[in-house]
Amino acid sequence: MSLTNAQYDWIMHQYERKQQKSRRDAQKRLAYVYDHIPSYRELDDTVAEVSVSQGRKMLSGDPDAMEDLRDRLAELSGRKAQLLEDHGLPADYLEPVYECPDCRDTGYVDGRKCHCFQEAMITLLYEQSNIREMLRSENFDSLSYEYYEGDDLARFKKAVNTCHNFIKNFNSDYHNLFFYGTVGTGKSFLSGCIAKELIESGHSVIYFSATALFDLLSRNSFDPKSREELRTAYADLYQCDLLIVDDLGTELTNQFVTSQLFSLLNERHMGKKATIISTNLSLEELRNRYSERIFSRVTSNYEICKLSGQDIRIYKKRAMNRK
Repeated sequence: MSLTNAQYDWIMHQYERKQQKSRRDAQKRLAYVYDHIPSYRELDDTVAEVSVSQGRKMLSGDPDAMEDLRDRLAELSGRKAQLLEDHGLPADYLEPVYECPDCRDTGYVDGRKCHCFQEAMITLLYEQSNIREMLRSENFDSLSYEYYEGDDLARFKKAVNTCHNFIKNFNSDYHNLFFYGTVGTGKSFLSGCIAKELIESGHSVIYFSATALFDLLSRNSFDPKSREELRTAYADLYQCDLLIVDDLGTELTNQFVTSQLFSLLNERHMGKKATIISTNLSLEELRNRYSERIFSRVTSNYEICKLSGQDIRIYKKRAMNRK
C-alpha cells in the first residue's frame, strides 16, 4: 500500500493527538478520584513505597522479594478497585480509554498496521483524490452493458476488460490508459471504476477535470505568493500512484496548457507513474490541438481505448421522463 511520507506523517500525527487526549482524560479522572476519595491517593503512595522497598530487597539478593512484590501489588490493586466501586465508580475508571482498543491508538498491532490505520489511510486517500462523491455511483457495482449494442458493445466490453487488467497488474506493470470517443459513452465512468478499486486497495489517486487542473496550475504559476502551493501541487501530480485527467480538450488550450501537459506526462512517464486520460477529441484532433510531442507520448506510452455509441446520460434522462 502506497502513502507518501507526508500522508503517513499526517496519519501518525492523528494518532499522537488521540494518545495525548487519552492521557489528558486519564489525568482528569485521576484528579477527580484524588479530590473525592483521599484514601485512594494514600494507596497510590503505598504502591510506590512497596515497589521501592521490594526493589531494594531484590538488589540485596532476597529470593522472595519478587513474589512478595507481586502479592502486595495485587492486594493493593484489589483495594483500589474496591474503593472506586464503593464510591459508585467502575473498577476500570482510571484505565486509559482508546478510540481503537486493538492497537491502543498507536496504529500498529504486533508490528502490522491496525485495521483502524487501514481505514484512516483509505479515508485520507479518498479526501485527497477529488473524486469521493463521484465514486458513490460510478463504480463496477453499477456497471451495465444495457446501453450498448453491436460494435459499441464490443468496444465497451473490451475497455472494461482492459480496466480489470489494469487494476490486476497495477503493482507489477507500469501502464497508462487513454479513453477517447463520443460524449457520454462511459470514459469518465471507467476511470472512476479504476480509481475506486485502487483507492480501496490503498493507492493514492488524484482526479482532475482538465479545466480544473490547468486552472489550478495557472493561478499558482502566475501568483508569486503561491509558490509553496504550486510546489505541493506539482509534487502530488508527479508522485501520486495514479493521476486521472478527465475531459481533456474542454480547457482553454494555449501555449501554457500545452507546455504543462507535456511536462506532466513526461515527468510521470519518467517516474513510471500511471496516468489515465479521457477525452471527447479524436486522435487527429488531439494531434492538431496539442503538440506533436504530446501526441507521440500518448500513442507510444498509453493503451488506447475507443468508446462509441449514444450519450448514456441523455438516454437515462429521457427514460426517466417517460416514467
